[in-house]
Amino acid sequence: MKALAWFLGLIVAGLAAIALFAYPAWLLVTPALDVPFHRVANRIGMLALLIGFILVARRLGLADRTSLGYGLQRPAFVAETGIGILLGVATMLPAIALLFAFGLRELKPLPPPGAFAAVVLAGLGSGLVVALIEETFLRGAMCTGIARQSGWRTAILATALIYAATHFIGRYKIPAAQVDAWSGLSLLGGALRSFAQPLGIADAFLCLTGVGILLGVVRRYTGNIAACIGLHAGWVCVIAVVREISQRRPGHPWEGLVSGYDGVIGWLVLAWIPVIGWALARFYARRERGRSVGLAADQRREAR
Repeated sequence: MKALAWFLGLIVAGLAAIALFAYPAWLLVTPALDVPFHRVANRIGMLALLIGFILVARRLGLADRTSLGYGLQRPAFVAETGIGILLGVATMLPAIALLFAFGLRELKPLPPPGAFAAVVLAGLGSGLVVALIEETFLRGAMCTGIARQSGWRTAILATALIYAATHFIGRYKIPAAQVDAWSGLSLLGGALRSFAQPLGIADAFLCLTGVGILLGVVRRYTGNIAACIGLHAGWVCVIAVVREISQRRPGHPWEGLVSGYDGVIGWLVLAWIPVIGWALARFYARRERGRSVGLAADQRREAR
């Protein structure tokens, strides 16, 4: 469990950096730039995580392409990512259709085709950036490190739980006039306030944990994170577009099926995850078996 402890320590160190260094950094930049305190704090946390990630990856022998999940050649990696995006969109759309069928969301006036295309592209771009960062860290380095020491089951479950938890480190803002030497700690407490009421986030947390397990299983079958990046990006893209073109229906008798986290995921989507998980696991398991058989046949031909 040493690898898991290292990565948990890295996350704690990133949060501690916000509490300790956000205020001094804000004092340094405010004479020249009018930057909100929370933005400075976020950059401090990201910088601490990046530096720590590099150090931990080297310490645990995870700094190579294969360990990070990038073992495929670039053309194949891009192709697998593209397939993942299509599968992500295809598997998310039925759940979205159920939200509309049950009346849990309703469409806003649709934008013109050009504006709608811009919304889709923006959602896809955001999804790719988020997926690239999160999958490299979680299903890449962290999953590899934990799997080597504790096995894949532990790696998949641990990264899924961490993946879910990170989504509830929320944005918390402190007005410039109220910023003081303790604001870093106050900001951190505000960002973690969701965990003080676990039942209030249980639906979204379990849903995200299920997604994390699904992505971990795909990582296990494929041996890289190309499909994980694609699936993740496809799901984020669909959710981003749906949130832009529709809204929740307040007062709906079944509104409890949708979480207040983003108005999309929740108990209804959680019930859909085992279905798509089974389908995606079979799809990628069969593809990998087919590739193994093909590789073995090529090796036999070469041996002759």
